[in-house]
Amino acid sequence: MKKLIIILIVFVCALTLFVIWLNAGDEKLGLTNEESSAVKPSEKPVIVLIIDSLMDKPLKKAVKEGRTPALQFFLENGRYEPEVVSAYPTMSVTIDSTLLTGTYPHVHRIPGLVWYNEKENRLVNYGSDKKEIAALGVKQTIKDGMYLLNHKHLNERAATIHEVLEKKGKQSASINGLIYRGDDQHDLNIPPPLRRLGLMPENMSINGPALFSFGRFAQLNSHNRYNHIWQSYGVNDKFTAEELSYLIKKRKLPALTVAYLPDFDRDAHKKGPSDMKGLEKMDEALQRMLNTYDSWSAAYEQAVWVIMGDSGQAVIGRDKDKAVIRLHSLFKNYRTAKIEGPRQKDQLLFGVNDRMAFIYVLDQNVSVKETVKELKKDGRIGFTAWKENGWVYADSKQAAKPLRFRPTGDYTDIYGQSWTISGDLSVLDLSANRTSLWYGNYPDALARLYSVLHSHSGRYVVADAKPGYQFAAEKSPLHLGGGGHGSLYKTDSLAPMIIVGSEKTPRHLRHIDLKDFFIQLTE
Repeated sequence: MKKLIIILIVFVCALTLFVIWLNAGDEKLGLTNEESSAVKPSEKPVIVLIIDSLMDKPLKKAVKEGRTPALQFFLENGRYEPEVVSAYPTMSVTIDSTLLTGTYPHVHRIPGLVWYNEKENRLVNYGSDKKEIAALGVKQTIKDGMYLLNHKHLNERAATIHEVLEKKGKQSASINGLIYRGDDQHDLNIPPPLRRLGLMPENMSINGPALFSFGRFAQLNSHNRYNHIWQSYGVNDKFTAEELSYLIKKRKLPALTVAYLPDFDRDAHKKGPSDMKGLEKMDEALQRMLNTYDSWSAAYEQAVWVIMGDSGQAVIGRDKDKAVIRLHSLFKNYRTAKIEGPRQKDQLLFGVNDRMAFIYVLDQNVSVKETVKELKKDGRIGFTAWKENGWVYADSKQAAKPLRFRPTGDYTDIYGQSWTISGDLSVLDLSANRTSLWYGNYPDALARLYSVLHSHSGRYVVADAKPGYQFAAEKSPLHLGGGGHGSLYKTDSLAPMIIVGSEKTPRHLRHIDLKDFFIQLTE
């Protein structure tokens, strides 16, 4: 026993010394005097708070039970829109790309959290789960998420709101935003562990808005200490709240600030979308921001606030044999590529985005329709979709025949988009008369589905799961008994929004329309 205690003491001491060695460094954090003096504070700044996976029903329940005083305050003093349509797939990187550029994926070119880059012959993963990240390589995943997402993959022709405001002579800020591209260069503070382990370079610069904050890598407030390795290096709600509170207190809020609160998404994935404790913790961050003012009412008197979710979540079943659609099992008679990347003889590759998946057909001898036929056998899949000869096709196990459509035609939807359409409308739960069509369980289905099928090169099929189910490939994360998103279905696709301090309204209640709306709010 004594020998064991000595071994444990030696191990703890060695581990402590290793951690100290990793973290040794004297990087300067926070705004420099020069940067601080260059800030142009706005008279009536706009603050956009993106709360990952915030949903209407849990929000209302939490407010009714008195659990979330800050959300209650915003609701009582603002205009509430419970159903704003997100981008597709309903994954944060794609949604935020749409929010910041005002375009769908066929323009901004971010097709999902996980997708196959045909030019580089590899799966791109912006940070889905530790098993997938380990298989693909931590260094590559960090590079994809921290740099390539904004500086290479995001279409340079799709101007972000930060770039547009800069051209108008207005400054903006990004706090923990996934999409942040702007015209100002910022040197990142690379944490010593990542440098010493060779996971990131010694020096790295990004192009962002005038005020840029991304956890430990670039913080505005030098006293913000919610940035440790065990706190996701600052990519958390408390860090975001401290950064925004600092700008409020110092009166340095620019024309627009986009701030991201990620924590509730993790809680909802694990415990389900109705997790009240997760909402309570998130609300504490909102209270921290409001408490920076002399009174909460001063918050909307001095600024315009937009508090919004980015997507919803559907409850995933607990039985792994029923709730998980295992693509390798569905395609057991095919040669399927491993996550590390396809080999010469591989026929299929899977890019899983939780409740939505890309099935890439690599082998020219395998037809896309053959792949669709295999997917149609599984009743847990809501629909499959593919493109062919200028048309988009969608099909399901229950359909009498496939639905097909393309832009421009005799049918006009509620967003003023016109379509040529034929086949079984029930595949996407559509209804129509001679000139108009309406969406049911799949909001803005035609534009969103058309866009994702034209978002990147390659031969692929989109598969979309029914509520209660999720896809899985080799090392995909599972959310059994919790929540998942990614689907075109309304549970995943609709998120609430509260507008406080302005009577202006967006053209349509879709994320694709909010970039122009946010710009109007700054005028």
